[in-house]
Amino acid sequence: MGDREKNVGFAAALNILFTVIEFIGGVLTNSLALMADALHDFADSFALIIAWFAEKKAKKPATGKMTFGYRRLSLLSAVFATIVLIAGSLLILSQAIPRLINPEPVNAEGMFVIAIIGIIINGLGFVRLKKGMSQSEKILSWHLLEDILGWVALLIGAVIINFWSEPVIDPIMTIGFTIFVLWGVLRNAKETFNLLLEGVPAYIDIDRVKDSILSIEGVKRVHDVHIWSLEGETDILTAHIVVENKYLQEPDAIKQSIKSKLKEFHIEHSTLELEGEGVCSETVCVFNR
Repeated sequence: MGDREKNVGFAAALNILFTVIEFIGGVLTNSLALMADALHDFADSFALIIAWFAEKKAKKPATGKMTFGYRRLSLLSAVFATIVLIAGSLLILSQAIPRLINPEPVNAEGMFVIAIIGIIINGLGFVRLKKGMSQSEKILSWHLLEDILGWVALLIGAVIINFWSEPVIDPIMTIGFTIFVLWGVLRNAKETFNLLLEGVPAYIDIDRVKDSILSIEGVKRVHDVHIWSLEGETDILTAHIVVENKYLQEPDAIKQSIKSKLKEFHIEHSTLELEGEGVCSETVCVFNR
């Protein structure tokens, strides 16, 4: 079992365990914040289980028909997790807003205990997922970090409710936390859908990649450059490289130089087509005059 699969599986197991604890705690304390987060964590657990299955499937080797293998399933699981988290957040908001008008008393001591447990369990899951590089792990680790911050807020809220008897704090915290979660999810969703549409990953500057290739002796021009990622970890490049004609006699040497440069940008897989200075390609024609 790969590290990515183990990380997601570990986080899923912790989340499922705590969802049960949180739901029971929410019922016993009459806290909407706890009940809302239990619902949220249930959605998280479901998303984590799907992500775990996707990561497991993604480890299957490439085949004659699936030449890139199944790694892109990791990205699809990130899309699924994003959709589930957005839907769960909107449902929570629909339940929290009416409580602003009619707040109900809650058990602050119980909230305090559950918040402490929440910080510990979500903290363990966050540390494990933070080690990962895939887009799925990034989205899930970000959400667990949001959960930790949310539990810290609940901890503070429980203290306020206990000493000042202000139950309206419960729905206020719920709404504030949920909006914060939505902001984080939507921010990560932008990059997820960019990768899904085979855009250049945010962590790669395509202009710097081109400049790096052009800095190699013998390279005259770079065009038809395409950079994309399978899942936010496996990055791929294809490009046409115009070189001085004498370098075409030993193409492997200049290709290795280019590939070495590309590794500095985390691009491990590349397909390079070398062209002479007087060769016309589909989009560019370079003539020596």
